[in-house]
Amino acid sequence: MEIALLAFFTAGYLVLSGADFGIGMLLPYLGRSPGERGRVLDVITPFFLADEVWLVVAVGFFAGAFPVLEGGFLAENYAAFTVLLLGWVARDAGILLRGRVDRAAWRTGCEAAVVIGSWAVALSWGFVLAGSTGSAGAAPPVLAAAVAAAAALFCAQGLALAALRLRGETSRAETGKASGGDALRTETGKTSGGEAGVPWRRARRPFGALGERAAYALTSAAIVSAGLAAGSRLPLAEHLADPATLALLTPAAAILTPLLVGTQVWLWRVLARPGAGTARTAGAAGAAGAAGTTEAAGVAGTAGAAGTATS
Repeated sequence: MEIALLAFFTAGYLVLSGADFGIGMLLPYLGRSPGERGRVLDVITPFFLADEVWLVVAVGFFAGAFPVLEGGFLAENYAAFTVLLLGWVARDAGILLRGRVDRAAWRTGCEAAVVIGSWAVALSWGFVLAGSTGSAGAAPPVLAAAVAAAAALFCAQGLALAALRLRGETSRAETGKASGGDALRTETGKTSGGEAGVPWRRARRPFGALGERAAYALTSAAIVSAGLAAGSRLPLAEHLADPATLALLTPAAAILTPLLVGTQVWLWRVLARPGAGTARTAGAAGAAGAAGTTEAAGVAGTAGAAGTATS
């Protein structure tokens, strides 16, 4: 039961946040102008902090249910997790601060933070996953290939989500143009229903005739398979916590699971609904801020547990 819960939380994080980081990694490709990059980032802005809650839950459950293994795992991958956290903070700061100052140089700096931070996180996760499968001790070319494969999965997941989410925006822009209404306005002041579809076409180009939903399903299956393959190499069953701890932790996690899934589904249904406007985006920012507060508390608690286990 404990291993299944850990696998579920980890898979949820990889699918949801993996797409967020993939979009950040490919931001210069998907958006060639400030307006296009703004629309691309709008794909993940209402969701990315809520997606990160899955990692907080996964790490917290890992620390509680497998305390000895968790301490050793973090210690062995200390350098990778340090780079990961720095990239994570830089990516989040870039997204949250990009619209605070109306200057081209500020936006460019924030976008650079998003791209660099996303690549740092993806490559760090690639190294961690490669180490879990035993590739970390292999020859450098093998390790580099494993890390590159993990980064490619993040990129593919990001492209699939961008194609799925930007398609609705493109359809709305083209509908408004056909009906004589205002087309989508970009940050540079240009308006064009055709321009709104350019990032979408770039996102779906690698998938050819494959539909957006099918592409997202396939990339999600691939990234989950990679995560499960890495996790299956860890000696989880041999490092379970004592029965008294599991008697409290496992039922609590089982109760939390439907709440976590329900909240995620609600966010996708409400905030991804066609016609979502500025007011709804502002509401998403408030919800994301609350999620971020919970996330920070979870990270602090996990760090304390890791320190205790390592010592």
